[in-house]
Amino acid sequence: MEQDKLKTKIALETLERYSGCKVTDYCSNLILTNFPRYVEYFAKSRNVECKEGSMFKVAHCPKEDISILDFKIGSPAAALVVDICSFLPVYSSVFLGMCGGLRRRYQLGDYLVPVASIRGEGTSDYYFPPEVPALANFLMQKAVTDILDEENATYHIGITYTTNMRFWEFNQDFVNKLKASKAQGIEMECATLFSSSYKNKFTLGALLLVSDIPLEQLGIKTRESSEMVYEKYTKDHVEKGIRILKLAQKMLLKKRKGAYKNLEPKEKP
Repeated sequence: MEQDKLKTKIALETLERYSGCKVTDYCSNLILTNFPRYVEYFAKSRNVECKEGSMFKVAHCPKEDISILDFKIGSPAAALVVDICSFLPVYSSVFLGMCGGLRRRYQLGDYLVPVASIRGEGTSDYYFPPEVPALANFLMQKAVTDILDEENATYHIGITYTTNMRFWEFNQDFVNKLKASKAQGIEMECATLFSSSYKNKFTLGALLLVSDIPLEQLGIKTRESSEMVYEKYTKDHVEKGIRILKLAQKMLLKKRKGAYKNLEPKEKP
């Protein structure tokens, strides 16, 4: 019992140091992302303050009961953020990330809803044996697809390959392995996020934006194409994330299957 109390204390203090704000600032619903621009857009559009600690950039909107946190890039950071945020009273969370689309028919700006991810990053091995799949939370992915359908968005459903390798586009052995996996997208966090959230009983889903088509030489992300994606799609991606969390809240009030915590009607913001 004393060890559990110490673990909680250290986790919450770590979150405060890394995010530059108090634990009590965090809302009941959380957007996780890799992009400080998403946090800045959220803060500006909601007229709230951005805060930054030694690692994370965050913003909180009590009116909508939503916080957003940029945890940077890669599977170690993804593991860390879930490990410590799982100690918060967060009911629903969604990861807004980007991925490389691995199908020729995919276009920049399409969305990919990952139902699972291939554990090619290594970090998830600390949570489960290799044979345990990395699955997104069903309730959250249902909220994701419901919002996408309501908005008539162009999206794909499938699996992603999570890797720690950068510049893999120029490694033919890895490219062959990637093609053999039949994954629809490639990214650097989802398998870790899904594994750690399952281990920590943290209700987490994901909505990925196709930001490049890396199997085509002219489709590899560049500085110019990256800037275009930010300018064109940041608002839409973040606003979809907000709508997803609000729908998830309604689902939690109805005690839909799949969540680790259910809201009671009196707790509705």
